Amino acid sequence: MKCVAIGDNFITPDMMKIGIESNPFIQFSEIQYFFFGVDSRHKMRNIVKIIETGGFETVELPEGLLDAVEDADVIMCHLCPITETLLKRAKKLKLILCNRGGHENIDVDSCTKRDIAVLLNPSHNANAVAEFTVGLIFNETRNITRSAIAINNGIWREKYPNTETKIHEMCDMTIGLIGFGSVAKLVYEKMKVFNCKFLISDPFCNYDAINKNIAKFVSLDELLQNSDIVSIHARLSRKSILLGENEFKKMKKTAYFINTARSYMVDYDALANALKTGKIMGAAIDVFNEEPIEPNNPLIGIDNCTLTNHRGGDTINSYSDSPATMIKEAQKYFEGDLPKFWLNPSIKRPI
Repeated sequence: MKCVAIGDNFITPDMMKIGIESNPFIQFSEIQYFFFGVDSRHKMRNIVKIIETGGFETVELPEGLLDAVEDADVIMCHLCPITETLLKRAKKLKLILCNRGGHENIDVDSCTKRDIAVLLNPSHNANAVAEFTVGLIFNETRNITRSAIAINNGIWREKYPNTETKIHEMCDMTIGLIGFGSVAKLVYEKMKVFNCKFLISDPFCNYDAINKNIAKFVSLDELLQNSDIVSIHARLSRKSILLGENEFKKMKKTAYFINTARSYMVDYDALANALKTGKIMGAAIDVFNEEPIEPNNPLIGIDNCTLTNHRGGDTINSYSDSPATMIKEAQKYFEGDLPKFWLNPSIKRPI
């Protein structure tokens, strides 16, 4: 079998090489490596924006890639577009290993018509995002960033937005998790050691491994009304708002809101108003509709809101470990087992 691996500035060809060579059960007769995009992460984010807004056919592919895929059995990629033009050239292609959770860069319909399996890796940065979420929870409830900024400005600050309502330890708090996929399950596992309680809202999940003495599944309304910290970890199939003015009104006035997931699911104008008018106590936000964030974003300058520039999944582990994971999933596919994140399982497997 031949493999074509297309790395980029985030998951490099060298990372893919290490991951592919880590599995002795899949031996490729030939592997060709390519680099997609540009070396600048800032410029790469602009390319990603084009891809994720439906323009992946307009993005330039690496030189020589179309020739390389003509006899390829497997393609490993991250952000590189897998277009109709490319698929027409890839007559032998059986499997695409995509090192990300989204598939906006892949023409999935064309893959399915050609019986090409598409495997994703939505959990590649799950631990990184979960760790960052935990960090934001403590940062916001304990005023870490606000205190550090004050010290650097020569101010010994004693009063904070949550001073009057008392600053609680985690053992007094209930954490509400909206969505209970890979990231939220890790947040739950990491936070339960602090003896807090959990409310979980996810219509598609009923996780048997939760400790039912400290956690339970509830409706979204019940979660909003009874949680001290609300953290969103959902991904909607269509871009619609899940949390707006009505939802923030349902939350406790002492509650905190955390978003390390998707910005489009939250009405940030409504969130800004809720923060300014005291409808909720605080927020910490890592994702935005426009990145880099625009100067007129309604959340900028609000004292009880911490903003970070999409750092949640940005660890070396979340990128470097992914190719090895995908090769293990490829092994499952070729051995007749069920890969974990198979996007189009209706296709015919190769004999």
